Amino acid sequence: MKDLRGKLNSTQLNIAVVVSSFNAMVTERLLEGAIDVLKKTGSIETEITVVRVPGSFEIPLATQRLARTGKFEAIICLGALIRGETPHFDYICQQTSRGISEVALQNNLPVTYGLITADTVEQAMNRAGPTIGKLATNGKQKYGNKGAEAALAAVEMANLIKELPE
Repeated sequence: MKDLRGKLNSTQLNIAVVVSSFNAMVTERLLEGAIDVLKKTGSIETEITVVRVPGSFEIPLATQRLARTGKFEAIICLGALIRGETPHFDYICQQTSRGISEVALQNNLPVTYGLITADTVEQAMNRAGPTIGKLATNGKQKYGNKGAEAALAAVEMANLIKELPE
């Protein structure tokens, strides 16, 4: 039986991070979590490419442009969508998610989803918490940092994809 798994080692991986500037109080924390994980798994900070876009809706286009360069083994997408009083939230969430998925599939490239979709600012901030996560009363991780989680997935998938047959 073969059991293929990606290693959590980002040494010699070219990884890009596309991050939305909208809701920066949340997205900057996501970016910090992602960069922290990449450095802890072997990336050199100066070799990580960070691309800032105005909002989450712009993430798929920037991600597609990066993917088409062929320079990256993975791309991490970070954003924060917080529900408002209109259906705008639903449309943006749906289209952004679809776009990110399409980029990954069309380019045969790990593109990870580090977008928070929350009903309130408090919910969003909880999911952009410390890399190790907040501890619940039972001592288990309660929330965590979705940017850090997306970075872990990107590193693991970038290494796994090298092992999978084409």
